[in-house]
Amino acid sequence: QVQPVESGGGLVQAGDSLKLSCAVSGRGISTRVGAWFRQAPGKEREFVAAINWSGDNALYSDSVRGRFTISKDDVNDRVDLQMNNLIPEDTAVYYCAVREPFTAISEIHTDYNYWGQGTTVTVSS
Repeated sequence: QVQPVESGGGLVQAGDSLKLSCAVSGRGISTRVGAWFRQAPGKEREFVAAINWSGDNALYSDSVRGRFTISKDDVNDRVDLQMNNLIPEDTAVYYCAVREPFTAISEIHTDYNYWGQGTTVTVSS
């Protein structure tokens, strides 16, 4: 069973940086797409970033492009999200998600098979 576990959330000020990490246990991620989604209070879950299984292509939502960077560590089975220049609108619970092996990169949350429990990021103004 593949199980993502997120860490790294916290309370920061606007303009700060934070790095989220997702440790994936159970099966290796070298052949899997990894992604981050987030859900703000009272809002639906939204796509943030995804990286393809080979690690050489990434997608970002318009709201985070240029500020966030997703990366994949196949040796340690991690998917990380570096978040810079945080703004209050980034406040949300952030979820890590992983697809089955050799599938395409996707922004659609229903394409992802395995989800973590989430880590909370709060950005104060």
